[in-house]
Amino acid sequence: MLHLFTSESVSEGHPDKVCDQISDAILDAYLEIDKNARVACETFATTGLVMIGGEITTTVEAKAKVEPSKIARQVITDIGYTKSEYKFDAGSCGIISTIDTQSPDIAMGVDSGGAGDQGMMFGYACNETKELMPLPIILAHHLVQRLTYIRKKELKKMPYLRPDAKSQVTVEYDENNKAIRVHTIVIAAQHDPNVKKEKIKSDVIEHVIKKVIPANLFDKKTIIHVNPTGKFVTGGPYGDTGLTGRKIIVDTYGGKAPHGGGAFSGKDPSKVDRSAAYAARHIAKNVVAAKLASECLIQLSYAIGVAEPVSIMVDTHGTGVMSDSKLAEIIKKEIDCTPRGIIKRLDLRRPIYRKTSNYGHFGRNEKEFTWEKLDIVPLLKKLVK
Repeated sequence: MLHLFTSESVSEGHPDKVCDQISDAILDAYLEIDKNARVACETFATTGLVMIGGEITTTVEAKAKVEPSKIARQVITDIGYTKSEYKFDAGSCGIISTIDTQSPDIAMGVDSGGAGDQGMMFGYACNETKELMPLPIILAHHLVQRLTYIRKKELKKMPYLRPDAKSQVTVEYDENNKAIRVHTIVIAAQHDPNVKKEKIKSDVIEHVIKKVIPANLFDKKTIIHVNPTGKFVTGGPYGDTGLTGRKIIVDTYGGKAPHGGGAFSGKDPSKVDRSAAYAARHIAKNVVAAKLASECLIQLSYAIGVAEPVSIMVDTHGTGVMSDSKLAEIIKKEIDCTPRGIIKRLDLRRPIYRKTSNYGHFGRNEKEFTWEKLDIVPLLKKLVK
């Protein structure tokens, strides 16, 4: 029986993503100086104002050198909010920064190698795309990436583009859960005033959709909505308040897999919300790449101050070459899922996080994304023989 599935993405100019980027840029600045910095940084943005808060424990040198307000202005500039007509721009927005140290009650558990908090994290992979990710979220990311590329590199094609944008892709699947076509595409692209809706739509189809959506999945029946309200001039933090960590489904699997609820941006790797989610993706991707399953969901859970996971769950949705419980036993025995083990294996104490804050934390091939490596495929194949 045919069925539909939808995922969305947002551009770097989306107000929540502005905040994610600022938080991760501040994290990177501290890690650049102090790789053991404990950082939990949150950002709030609205018309003409950015507020930065959090708990950060680091060296005296890092405290003296890192300037959160300066970093925030640079991020906002890089995104493209540089004109006063946007009602939010790098040169004139007010910035308030209030940062304290990490709670000693939390630090006590982390110092001993334990998790920085309780909670559950999920990782997922499937053989639907070369990235071993669900197709709808991959296409949604690529659409807004393409809009940003045009705005920054090929502006002559669409000279009216502004930084904010969203995409949404609905894919139609057959009874075997195989993608057969793109059913609907929704794109909201912020633009200058006095540009006709029809012009924007034709440009988006020509320069964005046709460049991103595979021809074999795009047909005359594909429904396309571009700025369906009629215009999208007011955007960014002027159009909507932004907050770090509010796009957790965009950051992960587009709704195709569960989410533990913990956001990533602004958190150093001692926070299992981030590091264990990366580890779970790493394991799940390697399971699928090793052809031990065509689909794999991993859940890790932790107790604050305790190093070993409370539980490890595997669900291959009936596609595994062995039982899920047996695969979970192998993972528990052979792969170190303590916070320290994850940090070491994935080399997470590096200033790599600002790049992760846009267009998804998973399904990327940049060298910084160590959790996307297929380096434990040989081990997994050996263990299941």
